[in-house]
Amino acid sequence: MSLDLHNYVASVPDYPEKGIIFRDILPLMADGQAFKQATDEIVAYARDKHVDMVVGPEARGFIVGCPVAYELGVGFAPARKKGKLPREAVSASYDLEYGSATLQMEADAIKPGQRVLVVDDLLATGGTIGATIEMVEKMGGVVVGTAFLIELKALNGRAKLADYDVKALMEY
Repeated sequence: MSLDLHNYVASVPDYPEKGIIFRDILPLMADGQAFKQATDEIVAYARDKHVDMVVGPEARGFIVGCPVAYELGVGFAPARKKGKLPREAVSASYDLEYGSATLQMEADAIKPGQRVLVVDDLLATGGTIGATIEMVEKMGGVVVGTAFLIELKALNGRAKLADYDVKALMEY
C-alpha cells in the first residue's frame, strides 16, 4: 500500500518569517515506512538513467541522497558550504533572498562523463540546485536527472532547471 507522503510533512506557518509556510520533512524522515517509500520512489526514477554518482547539497541533500546512492549501488558526493572541504575544490555561487551563498565540491568528486543524479529535499527557487549542477558540469559530469521530496511550485525553481529532467515526489 502506498502512503500519501504529504501526511508526513508538517506545515509550520510564519517560519522562518511571517507569511512563509515552512514544509518540515523531519516527520517523514522519522517514519521508517514513509522515508523508505520516498527513497524507493527516487531510486525507481533513477534506475533507467544509469546513474554513476549521486550528488546532494548540504545538509538535507545528504540525508535524501545517501540512501538513494546506497540503493543504486553508486557513490555519493556532497556539495558543501564554502570552507568545509580540506582539499582542492570547485565552487559555484548563487543568490539568496538577501545576499548570496557559495557551495563547493572536491575537485575530483566527479569524473568526466559520469552520469549524475542531483538530489535534495526541496526545490524552491532553484538556486542551490543550479549551483550544484554548475559544479558537476565544471568537472565534466553529465546531469541525467534531479529529484526532490518537495517542489514549491509558486517559487518557479523548475524554470531554472528547464534543461534537466526533474522529479518531485510532492508539490505545494
